[in-house]
Amino acid sequence: MKKLLVSGVAALAMCAGMASANQSVLTNTKNPSVQVLQTGDYANTRYSKLNQINRHNVKNLQVAWTFSTGVLRGHEGSPLVINDTMYVHTPFPNIVYALDLNNDGAIKWKYEPKQDPDVIPVMCCDTVNRGLAFADGKIFLHQADTTLVALNADSGEVEWSVVNGDPSIGETNTATVLPVNDKVIVGISGGEFGIQGHVTAYDISSGEKVWRAYSQGPDDMLLFDPEKTTSLGKPVGENSSLDTWEGDQWKIGGGATWGWYSYDPDLNLVYYGSGNPSTWNPAQRPGDNRWSMTIFARDADTGVAKWVYQMTPHDEWDYDGINEMILTDQEIDGKERKLLTHFDRNGLGYTLDRETGELLVAEKYDPVVNWTTGVDMDPDSDTYGRPAVVAEMSTEQNGEDVNSVGICPAALGSKDQQPAAYSPRTELFYVPTNHVCMDYEPFRVSYTAGQPYVGATLAMYPAPNSHGGMGNFIAWDNIKGEIVWSLPEKFSVWSGALATAGDVVFYGTLEGYLKAVDARSGQELYKFKTPSGIIGNVMTYSHGGKQYIGILSGVGGWAGIGLAAGLVNPNDGLGAVGGYAALSNYTALGGQLTVFALPN
Repeated sequence: MKKLLVSGVAALAMCAGMASANQSVLTNTKNPSVQVLQTGDYANTRYSKLNQINRHNVKNLQVAWTFSTGVLRGHEGSPLVINDTMYVHTPFPNIVYALDLNNDGAIKWKYEPKQDPDVIPVMCCDTVNRGLAFADGKIFLHQADTTLVALNADSGEVEWSVVNGDPSIGETNTATVLPVNDKVIVGISGGEFGIQGHVTAYDISSGEKVWRAYSQGPDDMLLFDPEKTTSLGKPVGENSSLDTWEGDQWKIGGGATWGWYSYDPDLNLVYYGSGNPSTWNPAQRPGDNRWSMTIFARDADTGVAKWVYQMTPHDEWDYDGINEMILTDQEIDGKERKLLTHFDRNGLGYTLDRETGELLVAEKYDPVVNWTTGVDMDPDSDTYGRPAVVAEMSTEQNGEDVNSVGICPAALGSKDQQPAAYSPRTELFYVPTNHVCMDYEPFRVSYTAGQPYVGATLAMYPAPNSHGGMGNFIAWDNIKGEIVWSLPEKFSVWSGALATAGDVVFYGTLEGYLKAVDARSGQELYKFKTPSGIIGNVMTYSHGGKQYIGILSGVGGWAGIGLAAGLVNPNDGLGAVGGYAALSNYTALGGQLTVFALPN
């Protein structure tokens, strides 16, 4: 097996030839007037060089125009802008609008896929979609039913489409995609249905599958070279995943890949995280459950993993590891390093060397995190890189059906998928967070393809003995592993942040406010209440010499699932309905784009 795998890897590398990042993406991400990726750039910094709107004049922002999407579920992600056209997406049924910025936002074309509504009950935690990507004259949409579509950006015509998964076994999609080189990188959702998570690369011109890498299984499915793929500096060894699952559990082991992807063109590595192991009942899956809850660094052309790091071995709390990997070049210990910073659901902010996978920092970015005392940072220790679990916060208490109480953070983590931003001007990260704890009671569950495979009942509530709210918006120093400032919020901050060269940071709230704060002090400079709760990501662009700020509002997502789906049982929505019951006093459903600008 080992010889076959290594020779296959070599063949893939020879076929790949010389790597070069997609030129259209590289060119466009250098132009701050446009936005072609949900992440802003390959490094996932969500930073804009535009500075017409700055900390001195942002208080004068006004609504410039609005657009109703016609869909009433959670609106995540953000629009794209290419030249004179804005591209807006919706939750299921995943409509795409092309709007003419030269003609008052008139609709140039509309794409509305015909999807089987039976996919809706298979989608965990609302029918959201995190948006489109643009490359080589195409708009890429990964639909809820896992169909990946390449649309002609000028006409909206389908150039090609391919099916990436099977909803009948629980595979769906909520994520965006990443065009890299001559490929489009896509993930899969479905960890709560016992899928086997994977990442796939499709040819950007034809839609042909180039490679697929799974989150768990044998080496040939993982695309691991057991002698060259490393974890914390050491080779992973042969079949490093199989030994950590009981029998064939890895085949229904979760490890979904529904988060964000970033890319280093110099190293030709794609970075992403895998999600929770299935089931949520840890007693049913003994072992470390590799490589769920893991950061992956993969060669973009071959898919072969260079390094991996598992953050939460044998996860007992649903601390999905899918949050974004933000790539920066910074000085640490007197040396310029290529860094990767990741704010995990488990409440720890990680800084790693993205070339080698060396672990440099692992610290709590919410003080209430109590499931662990911290990560072993001693490279010579047998437990190097592992978090030390606090026994009373384990959900595996003397078997099953024991309710573990007061666990912080809750399953939705100290931060869910809502992306952070980084400003090279301040060298700070701006992080939307959840300040929520939980009670967690596992129970035995059987696997049936296409049916929920959860096995736990949850109750969520604000972190006790704190500010009484359910969220904070923080500035984080990734070298020191410290919070620089923190702004309390009534509800979780479920919006993606945006940092700009005007030293302004923007984010949205679940009540529906767009807020602007000073990047250095955190002082609130502006707020405006949009028609519905914000779980979208703030974006900015320039048109006709004028800078604009755009945000999708439309409450939903996991935190807003009660409103989005009309649920009232406190235990529904995996515990979120009860935890966020008060949200209905502040907002209602909606689906609207609001665009802001300074007055003329």
